[in-house]
Amino acid sequence: MPHVALPHIGTDTAWRDAARGLVSRGVPPSEVTWSRGAAEADLFATPPEEIAPASKTISVPRSFVELANTVIWHSDPERFARLYAMLWRLGSHKGLMEDRGDADLAKLRAMEKAVRRDRHKMTAFVRFREIGAPDQPRRRFAAWFEPTHHTLEPTAPFFARRFADMDWMIATPDLTAVFEDGALGFAEGQPKPEIPDDATEELWGTYFRNIFNPARLKVGAMMSEMPKKYWKNLPEARHIPEMIASAETRARAMQEAAPTLPPLRAARITERLAAPGVLRPMADDLDQLKAEENACTRCPLYENATQAVPGEGPRDADLMVVGEQPGDQEDLAGRPFVGPAGQMFDRIAREAGIERDRAFVTNAVKHFKFTPKGKRRIHQNPNTSEIKACRFWVQSEIELIRPKLILSMGGTAAESLTGSRKGILARRGSIEATEGGVPVFLTVHPSYLLRLPDPALREDETEKFRADLKSAQAHLEELRAQ
Repeated sequence: MPHVALPHIGTDTAWRDAARGLVSRGVPPSEVTWSRGAAEADLFATPPEEIAPASKTISVPRSFVELANTVIWHSDPERFARLYAMLWRLGSHKGLMEDRGDADLAKLRAMEKAVRRDRHKMTAFVRFREIGAPDQPRRRFAAWFEPTHHTLEPTAPFFARRFADMDWMIATPDLTAVFEDGALGFAEGQPKPEIPDDATEELWGTYFRNIFNPARLKVGAMMSEMPKKYWKNLPEARHIPEMIASAETRARAMQEAAPTLPPLRAARITERLAAPGVLRPMADDLDQLKAEENACTRCPLYENATQAVPGEGPRDADLMVVGEQPGDQEDLAGRPFVGPAGQMFDRIAREAGIERDRAFVTNAVKHFKFTPKGKRRIHQNPNTSEIKACRFWVQSEIELIRPKLILSMGGTAAESLTGSRKGILARRGSIEATEGGVPVFLTVHPSYLLRLPDPALREDETEKFRADLKSAQAHLEELRAQ
């Protein structure tokens, strides 16, 4: 039974080369064992074997390559075997990467999600301390970080781009990254080094305390974004317990110090805020937000619709897809993108490399607007007031999901997100932004393609739509790499 011992540095490249060689030799997953470094080595495994390069070209979906390039950095010792088993199965199951019910793929997706989250936390919570004299040509800094997975090697290029004008070291128990004179290198991991505090820590703590708003404190959300495991290496974290303990008192003091209104005006404002459909505080989670959307009476569309159609998808999705409004089937099912246009989007999105189950999909307007015609319900475009009324829900979803990119499909979505629906065909393929600064990639809605009567024109426009989605996916990958 061949055993593949992968190096500590360059693990991803070594695994790909070995996996190609094993597949070309026809070695099944049950006949090979894997390890990375001494910590993962199996005492009962056979000695490592040198795997010959692949003797033939091996073609796999791009989605598997992206999956493997991320999962390879997970800390689970079984990750190499799981990836190789998936690679082996792809040889006889070409549509495996689109099978949402496959348990093995679901496990790998969960591992991929964990690695992506760990990489994000590293970019957010690494804190450099200056260790060299400030008057040197290139200032020198060092940081200690304890990631959950082996994420330093794939994440270090981010720091190299961002801090290219200084020399630095990031030490972790698994690996050490060193950036000197513009060159990035890696060495073995090490125990936590002695890194002195510097003057910027007190300044950072002062800034952190001053931007804290006790009236908006949500401990659960804060702990999700800044897990307690990272606190010991964050200089600002020592202020958190005191800020939480004093939040209620400070918020009450802020309320008492706020300007007061004349009694009559205050009474009218109180009455207005109590009316149905008036702006409410943003929900803390998607289930609460869905419940509030289903009770929405902010515009008359709720009166004839079967139900509201909230968005759905992962809470931490990098991509949000915003359509126009629910159609007949979405109104009956209570789910977005399940009708003909949604099915068309799913198909073309897969071809473009976008995975529906990793995106949060929603609509700019949450209730179906239609005109009855016999037994049929004919779709009607929402007007500006209806779009404005529903913008509150779209913004709430954006605040909860915090996507890296929004894919806006159709004029209604463009108006909701950017304030204008004009010239959508001329603007398609361009990137604009929401008021909050989230990038918005503009394109047409799939229903536009379904309505085109000319087959040749429909085919041409469909190809343009596919190209738009590929461009959106490419831009998303750039944002993920930053």
